Amino acid sequence: MKYLKTYLSRICDCALIAVALLVAPFLFNKAQPYQPVQPLPSAPLLDLHCHTAGLGAGGSGCFISDEMRHSYKLRFYLDSLGVTETEIMREGDGIVLTRLSERLSASGHVDRAVVLALDGAVDAQGNLDVTQTEIYVPNEFLAVEVAKHPNLLWGASINPYRSDALERLAWARAHGAVLIKWLPSIMNIDPADERLVPFYKKMVELGLPLLTHTGNERSFTKARDELCDPDRLRLPLREGVTVIAAHAATTGKFHGERSFDRLAAMMSAYPNLYADISSLTQVNKLGYLAEALHHPEFQGRLVYGTDYPLIAVKPLVSPLYFQKQLTFRQQFAIARIKNPWDRDVALKQALGVPAEIWTRGDSLLPH
Repeated sequence: MKYLKTYLSRICDCALIAVALLVAPFLFNKAQPYQPVQPLPSAPLLDLHCHTAGLGAGGSGCFISDEMRHSYKLRFYLDSLGVTETEIMREGDGIVLTRLSERLSASGHVDRAVVLALDGAVDAQGNLDVTQTEIYVPNEFLAVEVAKHPNLLWGASINPYRSDALERLAWARAHGAVLIKWLPSIMNIDPADERLVPFYKKMVELGLPLLTHTGNERSFTKARDELCDPDRLRLPLREGVTVIAAHAATTGKFHGERSFDRLAAMMSAYPNLYADISSLTQVNKLGYLAEALHHPEFQGRLVYGTDYPLIAVKPLVSPLYFQKQLTFRQQFAIARIKNPWDRDVALKQALGVPAEIWTRGDSLLPH
């Protein structure tokens, strides 16, 4: 029995040492943020990149494809938006915007957000092709709903291959749109297509910037990733369009080169090219925020965005993924913040996002 007690005691001692070795790095680690931490600007912040969705409830005109409707991703998206399918069907798709506005109103740092419409693919006649469109959020719906919430702005989405694309562009600006949003790999848009020059010229005339996805796209069931090669943006840039590369092209490779590097190489040639930092703290993109902050090509070109509602998904975006950059106390404090925007701001500030990035996006929008 004596030997058994000694044996068990040694096992306990070893277990305690093992736990101590595991816990010590979290308790006593020295934080090394990507950049020296700076105070936040005194002005309230604008989130340039937020999403919404709808099921067509209440006559919104929104829809999602049958394939997406039966995908596990639908439940995931609705949970992150803070709504249920039952609520949407009972109250209409506008409840998603109401919930977004309420969450935003509770933020202590971010007071406005740009909510993005999403156009679909079009057919040979320039009309919406429902069979090739997985998610559709029409401009008309968003313009009406956003007007009900003073803390929301909206970004129009117009497939430039629509037969009435220029008219839609003028309508969107007249009804308060502050930018144009594209997801080329989903909308089947080739930004390098010379046929789009009149559309680009109209954008410049109206003062509307282009926020367009760059890099691979994995939120949909299928995507033509080659259309999100940053190099295809040279045409709108040459035409004078202010282009904001969503997610800083942080996924995918084109012609054997990282999408991120292809975007960086373009910065010096085009002073009207920017990139947003939305999604750069997600678990699938760890390390890219550091690269964006350290790359000299991106200096003065980064803008703040969140990719809401994904920032509300804690397993996807967590301070616990930044063991070398944050102390255990910082990780714990940030993880406890309930408001998704305040949690996002706290995380990115602690990682060293410079003060000037937080307010740059506002200066790119028409006023």
